[in-house]
Amino acid sequence: MARFNYVALDARGQEATGLVEAASSNAAIAQLRQSGFFPTSVIEEAISSPDGKEARRREAMAARVTKPRAKKGITLFRRRKVKSKVLMIFTRQLATLVDSGLPLLRSLHVLAKQERDKLLKKTINKLADSVQSGSTFSDALALHPRIFNNLYVNMVKAGEVGGVLELVLTRLSEFQEKAAKIKNKVIAAMVYPGIVMTMAVGIMCFLLVFIVPRFEMIFHDLLGDKPLPPVTRFVLAVSDFMQHRVLIIVAAIVVIVTLYKFIGRTRRGRLVIDNFKLRMPLFGNLNRKTAISRFARTLGTLVTSGVPILQALNITRETAGNAAIALAIGQVHDRVKEGESIVQPLEASRVFPPMVVSMVDVGEETGKLPEMLLKVADVYDDEVDNAVVALTSALEPIMIVFLAVVVGT
Repeated sequence: MARFNYVALDARGQEATGLVEAASSNAAIAQLRQSGFFPTSVIEEAISSPDGKEARRREAMAARVTKPRAKKGITLFRRRKVKSKVLMIFTRQLATLVDSGLPLLRSLHVLAKQERDKLLKKTINKLADSVQSGSTFSDALALHPRIFNNLYVNMVKAGEVGGVLELVLTRLSEFQEKAAKIKNKVIAAMVYPGIVMTMAVGIMCFLLVFIVPRFEMIFHDLLGDKPLPPVTRFVLAVSDFMQHRVLIIVAAIVVIVTLYKFIGRTRRGRLVIDNFKLRMPLFGNLNRKTAISRFARTLGTLVTSGVPILQALNITRETAGNAAIALAIGQVHDRVKEGESIVQPLEASRVFPPMVVSMVDVGEETGKLPEMLLKVADVYDDEVDNAVVALTSALEPIMIVFLAVVVGT
């Protein structure tokens, strides 16, 4: 094992330096990234030979990791990522090839030739180069964290250690497929009310800006100075405000959106927002069940694949998708690390329903925790289906009443 001096940025953007032991510079970079650092320089310790300086210079050039330079011009969007569906297909195809007996390196070359996504194609070629140069597949994946997250990397690592890479890749592809299925169901549930609300707001704005002013003139001609009903006066006042205070309305919208994004970037603000998402009317039940399904399936898949429970909890926390759920998982991790059972902190968090806690308790007592977690995920997948149907049924009359109020006023 060689020793490497590194310079890296931590999660807060602060520079950190130190030593790390690894088999190669690529392995050192992967190890640092798994620890939550972004390495900017990884150099092997001084080599006691006449060519030490030159060797260190070559190592530094090979191992230095820098952020890509922006192209000339104005950058409006973030660097493109590989779509989850594309990555899911890649994982499924790789699992099929490896399971059929084709060597990993050959499988990567085959997939690189047929891949249409340019970014993933380039990444697969880099993976093949790393594997060919002696790196493990998991270490090669860890060099591309924007595409392969910690869950992906650690499951592959567990498969390599256990000699069941093809089985783990199959589980990983199944995990991605089920996660995508749940995501699509939730999106489908949001599309209908989103379209109706957008159309209703658009119609209301059109009426207030273009139609209501004409009625105001008619009322004035017919009624003269007679007082109008309170509701009519309110609608006319809103119409007048929208006609003559457009800049104020636009500025208010910009301020609200900016404030929401700013608050969402702070730890406390994100926690408040995500807590509200779990408790909000109509959508809260769906959000909670989706988050619990993701938690159970992620943790169950990791533990089934051989990832240690503490490491699996850390990865599950990172991929929770909700700050409130992530906080609860972090508390579970800390208490399990101290030697407690997983059941007590789950129950104490008050985030997970009693049924989930009971099923996990049974799984832990019978030594079948991974299987029980996957059963919890399956149960909550069905619950998500039911929640989507219930949400759609509840929204239909609400939307009808809302549209009636908009048109009626």
